[in-house]
Amino acid sequence: MSTDALKFVKDGFVIGLGSGRAATSFVKSLSSFIKIKNYSIKAVPTSLQIKLIAEKGGIPLVEADHVEYIDVVFDGADQIDSQKFVIKGGGGALLRENILFNLSKKVVVMADKSKFVKNFTREVPVEVHPLARNSVIDAIRKLGGNAQLRSLDRGYPFFTENGNIILDCNFGTIKNPKSLTQKIKQITGVMESGIFLRKPDVIYKAKTGGKFEII
Repeated sequence: MSTDALKFVKDGFVIGLGSGRAATSFVKSLSSFIKIKNYSIKAVPTSLQIKLIAEKGGIPLVEADHVEYIDVVFDGADQIDSQKFVIKGGGGALLRENILFNLSKKVVVMADKSKFVKNFTREVPVEVHPLARNSVIDAIRKLGGNAQLRSLDRGYPFFTENGNIILDCNFGTIKNPKSLTQKIKQITGVMESGIFLRKPDVIYKAKTGGKFEII
């Protein structure tokens, strides 16, 4: 799957690199690919995790604020609904990932078949400024959700690379993700919602036995 997705990479491209397992697999394939093809590219990482993997693979890196646009971004997803909206943020990089989605001319998402659902059912990660924790929790409750502060194994709050906290918000079954995420993003103190309004242009659906489907 990640090897097939390399067909969207061209010489001279600026490429966005998402976070998570699917993105990690792609970055390793990309590293070999650009050496074989002798391509000159630049890559924008969404997290320190993916930055370290890209550096190890010899992929030239640049920050998002140093480019006018991204030719194509490759990323995974925590859940994909029948409308092709995605939920991201399981790894906590949703703000940077959403910035790259909206900077990109093309968005390619790679996910296991278990991530595909009719309607969203998983918790929606919401990145929040620490000072707004309680007020956002109250506002999420008024929207019909139950917000829990994401914590590390020892009980310490999880902080994003931007210095923010993550609230994992349970809304049950979500039938209108666009409306919900617009309401979430209007809450003062919310930096980003894990429901992305920019839909992928290409979706890879991984099946068993190394097979995949392109949507």
